[in-house]
Amino acid sequence: MNQQIVQPGTLYVVATPIGNLLDMTQRAIAVLSQVDVIACEDTRHSGRLLQHFSISNRTISLHDHNERQRQEQISEWLKAGKSVALISDAGTPLISDPGFHLVRHCRSESLNVVPVPGACAAIAALSVAGLPTDRFTFEGFLPSKQGARMSTLESLKDETRTMVFYDAPRRIVDTVADIVNTLGTDRYVVIAREITKTFETIYGDTASELLRWLQTDANQEKGELVLMIEGKKASSDEIPPLARKTLALLLKEMKPKKACAVTAEVFGLKKNDLYALTLEDKNN
Repeated sequence: MNQQIVQPGTLYVVATPIGNLLDMTQRAIAVLSQVDVIACEDTRHSGRLLQHFSISNRTISLHDHNERQRQEQISEWLKAGKSVALISDAGTPLISDPGFHLVRHCRSESLNVVPVPGACAAIAALSVAGLPTDRFTFEGFLPSKQGARMSTLESLKDETRTMVFYDAPRRIVDTVADIVNTLGTDRYVVIAREITKTFETIYGDTASELLRWLQTDANQEKGELVLMIEGKKASSDEIPPLARKTLALLLKEMKPKKACAVTAEVFGLKKNDLYALTLEDKNN
């Protein structure tokens, strides 16, 4: 792609592959080839990616420890008409990776910030997990220390949305054991390991059975990992009275699926739970 697509004075937030280099988009290659500077989470790590695509533009480091200092320098470059691309070690920048402070600073300065979409481990994993995706919450990395991790999981005990986490494979056995202890043995959990890579593994089961499976295969404690937990299933008696009344009124005016969807949106509930309630009331 020889067409000039990069605009001066623009920060491009560029997603890169999470493992399989075939996931690099043509637009990402073009942007990285045309910008004046590429800000990398790790210049040595990204250097291998850039070399693979014959991209030799200037690179600088931008990571958790120097981002606030770099944001001033980069914003000055943008004001002077230069173009900058931001990439992380893998996937979409800012999603549990550096870049938030830079993007917020640039937007506060009314500078142009443009996304170049591509791979994201959390979304890729969620798309194949077989868990509800109409509503989900991304919680980033779980704490490494058990006490803090247990506290985090306990605070999410009543969360009804699918929960998505990043976790270090070396502690996945401990994490799932904590899930068993806080959320229960029957909570459905899915792990997605080494997505797009040679040893890609997607596996789901109840927390207790998943723990047993992990304990019998040490290979599952290697590589990059996304952890997904099914939200708490609401029983009919957990649906607030006002939501029940609203649903009853809407059922007089519209079809059940539409009434359930509207009620779910208003009260932050699951459509399936409300639909089950309508069937239960109908049967009674």
